[in-house]
Amino acid sequence: MGAPVSVETVVGRLNEFMGARATTARGVLDDHGRSEAYHASRPPDVVVFPESTQEVASIVRLCNELGMPVVPFGAGTSLEGNAASIAGGVCIDFARMNRVLRVNDKDLDVVVQPGITRKQLNAQLRDTGLFFPIDPGADASIGGMSSTRASGTMAVRYGTMKDNVLALEVVLADGRVIRTGSRARKSSAGYDLTRLFVGAEGTLGVITEVTLKLHPWPQAISSAVCSFARLDQAIDTAIEIIQSGIPVARMELLDEVMMRGINGYSKLGYRETPTLFFEFHGTDASVSEQAELAEAIAADHDGQGFQWARAAEDRSKLWHARDNTLYAGLSLKPGAKAMITDVCVPISRLTECLTDTRRDIDANGLIAPVVGHVGDGNFHLLILIDHDNADEVARAKALHARLVARAIAMEGTCTGEHGIGTGKMSFLADEHGEAVDVMRAVKLAIDPQQTLNPGKIFTLGARP
Repeated sequence: MGAPVSVETVVGRLNEFMGARATTARGVLDDHGRSEAYHASRPPDVVVFPESTQEVASIVRLCNELGMPVVPFGAGTSLEGNAASIAGGVCIDFARMNRVLRVNDKDLDVVVQPGITRKQLNAQLRDTGLFFPIDPGADASIGGMSSTRASGTMAVRYGTMKDNVLALEVVLADGRVIRTGSRARKSSAGYDLTRLFVGAEGTLGVITEVTLKLHPWPQAISSAVCSFARLDQAIDTAIEIIQSGIPVARMELLDEVMMRGINGYSKLGYRETPTLFFEFHGTDASVSEQAELAEAIAADHDGQGFQWARAAEDRSKLWHARDNTLYAGLSLKPGAKAMITDVCVPISRLTECLTDTRRDIDANGLIAPVVGHVGDGNFHLLILIDHDNADEVARAKALHARLVARAIAMEGTCTGEHGIGTGKMSFLADEHGEAVDVMRAVKLAIDPQQTLNPGKIFTLGARP
């Protein structure tokens, strides 16, 4: 590689084919250095707004030639510094690549550009009788959700992004455009490159098109809230419902601290005790049966006050409260920032992991509400910290490390759905051991110049 090129040179070269859609405006750069994460802002040197795969390929090819890092950017809702430009470079914002390209309603799939958000997609699918179920809470972009292998509240029934992405169009570091997979629901043709890029956080290629599975809107939907005196009763209820084979669509746990937060933030009147939020999908008869079985199991664990929400507006109010847990949590400590983290364990270890974690939080004098996708063993902490209080920050980081160690010791994972980014890099080897060396080899084989989102997931040597 020759001497580093100036930002002005890069912008000039980009705008030769971008038509002034590359910018170095300070406000735009700052907006692309921030996210929902607690990590420090790391803005890029340039932000570009492509409108086609061909433009993305030209951008990536140019940056690879000039030695400029490339960082893909969706909605900015990531939680582990996944889209931070830690080495500067060019940020590719997909806001203008947000179209539905083709709905194949008879095959229950859709082809979209990466910048479309899940809410935008479902709004455009409304008249088809189909929907895309993956709901990470935030209105994340489909490209970002694919890149972080996101999941969320409905994963217990519909799976995660890895289960719902059929095929991808990807731009490689040298500017080549490849397609992975097809619209067929199964294949044994070669390596599964689709699964390789789903979850790679933009370190192996830049996603420019996604083919997704869709699902029919259920005939009937019913939601409910049930409270418990103790945390272990709520968790044991969730585990027994899963082990009983009840096809619950959503089952979310909010501990007593988070319930206090959502009551205050959303002006609700729920009991401020550990609480499960349920949703059931199916026919009228099957939803009634599922609900009755779940209510009976909850009663066996001293569940109290099952409150049903069957009307669409009532369900929306219930889940809106759940989706606002970040802001509800922050309201518990005004001025604080949330260190948001998650782990996932086998459901048989969930009660032990969660109750041990709750004791650890309380013993260290921290405020950290818990939200859990307990149907698949995944839960989140919002550790509320004052960044100017060094002792509090140290206690929070130590709690986080113990949480991850606890989950890995229970044959779980350091991140259920947030990805690694920069925030979980130190834990990856603890979980995967020498397999991380295989990941490094794949990265260097596909992106030898380390152009694509460098400094994420694991460490490498200095960029060439």
